Amino acid sequence: MQLVINPHNPEPRKIQQALDVMRGGGVVAYPTDTVYGLGCDITDKKAMEKVYRMKRMDKSQLLSFVCHDLAQLARYGVVEDPVYRLLRRLEPGPYTFILRATREVPKVLRLERKTVGIRVPNHPVALALARELGSPVASTSASFEGEILVDPADMEEHLVGLDMVLDGGVIGTEPSTVIDFSGDEPLLVRQGVGVVDFL
Repeated sequence: MQLVINPHNPEPRKIQQALDVMRGGGVVAYPTDTVYGLGCDITDKKAMEKVYRMKRMDKSQLLSFVCHDLAQLARYGVVEDPVYRLLRRLEPGPYTFILRATREVPKVLRLERKTVGIRVPNHPVALALARELGSPVASTSASFEGEILVDPADMEEHLVGLDMVLDGGVIGTEPSTVIDFSGDEPLLVRQGVGVVDFL
């Protein structure tokens, strides 16, 4: 099911339709400030398993959390003062931060090293979903066999079982920059859209 949504000022009724899908165990493709994401409820293990099947993802690849602000982010990731000051400068933006997980993170979303990937995208649709869901959106890029999908028709064709596409128009194909703050020193894991001149 495709639903065209205003990417700058998303219609509340359409956000609610997407939330109804997520709360019912479904998976929604939605626009972010980098690429389209696949999102579901972080408390729904079956929905997350559906994402893995859909993308043929290895279980060692964890889903990230999409949060609507730094306060929500800090509930799920341990943020020391120097890192918090940096995050205030960078968020919302095209970054995924790997942080030590708090006890709020469901065990299914933590590796043995007990970290979590969290981002606050600079996109009204993604922020509205995380804000109105009341918890972060478990998320991964809308890709299939390594290829980023940008066309809703391609998403529906390749991602078998996808319940809804919130079509916010054409966006990029380059993912977020991933920075690991879980150790003693910040570590660049993946260079994406976000600049890293502060490292």
